[in-house]
Amino acid sequence: MDKEKELPKRKDIRLKNYDYSSPGAYFVTICTENRKNYFWNGSIDPQTFKWCSVGANCVRPQNLPLSNIGKTVLDELELWNQTYPAVSLYSYVIMPNHLHIMVVISADEYGRPQVAPTVERMVKQFKGAITKKVCKPIWQKSFIEHVIRNIKDYETRLNYIYENPIRWYYDELYTEE
Repeated sequence: MDKEKELPKRKDIRLKNYDYSSPGAYFVTICTENRKNYFWNGSIDPQTFKWCSVGANCVRPQNLPLSNIGKTVLDELELWNQTYPAVSLYSYVIMPNHLHIMVVISADEYGRPQVAPTVERMVKQFKGAITKKVCKPIWQKSFIEHVIRNIKDYETRLNYIYENPIRWYYDELYTEE
C-alpha cells in the first residue's frame, strides 16, 4: 500500500474565501513539535510576574524564565514590527511549548488595506527564521489562528494572553516535560 494513502488528511482550519492579509486583528497560536518545552527554564513566580509596554502598540510579559531558544523567539518577535510595516504585533506571550500573538494588520487613513503578507506567510517566515537560528526544527506543522470579529472577542483574546503564564499549569497545552 502506498504510504501517502495511509496518512490521514488534515482538516482545513482556515476560513474559506477569507483574505488573511486584510486589515483586522488576528490571534495566533504556534506550538512546538510534540509540545516539547523549548522556551522556558523553570517556572514563573506569580508574585513577581508583570507586564510591560514595549512601544506604542505592544505589551509583553516580564520575568519569564526564558531558555536560550525562548530568548531567540523573543528577539525575533521584537523584530516583527520592523519586518512588516503594515502589521503590528500588539501583544504576545512565550509559553514553555507554544506562543500566542495578537497581530493587527492596518488600513491607511482612507480605510484601504495596505500591502501586507498573509498571516500564514508571516508565521511561516517567523518559524523559518527561528529554525535557522537554533539550527534545528522545533515547530509543529501549521498553526492556529482566529480572526478577531469584535471588541469583546478582542478583549477576550487579549485577556487570555495576559493570564496564560499564571494559568500555565491548568492550560490545555501544559506538559511536564
